Amino acid sequence: VQPVESGGGSVQAGGSPRLPCSYYGYVYSIYCMGWFRQAPGKEREGVAAIVAGGASTYYADSVKGRFTISQDDTKNMLYLQMNSLEPEDTAMYSCAARYSDCVSASPLTISEYAYWGRGTQVTVSS
Repeated sequence: VQPVESGGGSVQAGGSPRLPCSYYGYVYSIYCMGWFRQAPGKEREGVAAIVAGGASTYYADSVKGRFTISQDDTKNMLYLQMNSLEPEDTAMYSCAARYSDCVSASPLTISEYAYWGRGTQVTVSS
């Protein structure tokens, strides 16, 4: 499966952009999809994950209550709605997919995701 992110760009603090991610290929066995980000000089971190079909979602504490992950299986689309953005949210955002179980295993563990998009930059200015 190949994820492809779009959206991103520059946004003012407090803004509410939505990042889309389309995915192609063998999508029927996807167990979980997630959004990850990497800020300059920092390690990549998990932001949000969703079990295929939307039964369960998971969030990093830093974005809980501000970001919402969602999925449209009919269009093979994944979304990240970001609200109340802060300059600290500036990062390269990537979406990823995994065929392995993410309910009993950590859903935001980066190493568990095998299929990655190239990422899209989000820059938040104060």
